[in-house]
Amino acid sequence: HIAIQQADAKGLGLRIAAKLADDRSIQYALGFDELKQEDQAAIIDGIPVLIDSLSRQLLDEAVLDFVELEPSDFQFVFLNPLDPHYVPPAAIPPGND
Repeated sequence: HIAIQQADAKGLGLRIAAKLADDRSIQYALGFDELKQEDQAAIIDGIPVLIDSLSRQLLDEAVLDFVELEPSDFQFVFLNPLDPHYVPPAAIPPGND
């Protein structure tokens, strides 16, 4: 909720978007936006989340997580088995994560 206040995004939802790149991988985007007619909306932990119908198809099996990749380096990551470049976390060799 702090990000909504800092971004002056009151009344906006968190849009999660996905699109196919030329190499058929999936590109992702996050940002605050207004609800559109074609959106599917849900309230998750008190935050309105918006996904359009095209993105919804690409995100159907995806998991969005917020992780610490290195000390003090927190980032959102998408784990999506529909992405041809997806590597399941269990398949990543130790030391290569």
